[in-house]
Amino acid sequence: MSDQERNDILSSMDNFIEKIQHLKGMMLGVSLSALILAPFAVGISAYLITHPKFLKLIENENEFGFMLIVLLTMVPVTSGIWLVTGLRQLKSLSSWNKRYYNYLKKRESLDEEITSKFHLDKE
Repeated sequence: MSDQERNDILSSMDNFIEKIQHLKGMMLGVSLSALILAPFAVGISAYLITHPKFLKLIENENEFGFMLIVLLTMVPVTSGIWLVTGLRQLKSLSSWNKRYYNYLKKRESLDEEITSKFHLDKE
């Protein structure tokens, strides 16, 4: 394998890691929306289910009331899944940040070591 091929591979890996780092911002937005919107959706569902007029609506409207119960039951379930997924993703992003910054430090350290060892800073 030639030096040019090694440089191309390392350059490609660095570009790939940088692109993932940029995508991290979007993933963080998804995580934060899950942490904010999921509890909000559960709260609204709980409010509607416990509202006194809700029981009257269910009694008066058979099919519509049943569908409303099904939908208001699905909202907390899907919101719970969304919340758990958001928390896992947030934890994963935190772990990624630590590893990414360790990678950058090691890369910089190796670059400095190679530069000084082969006196490349004088060119």
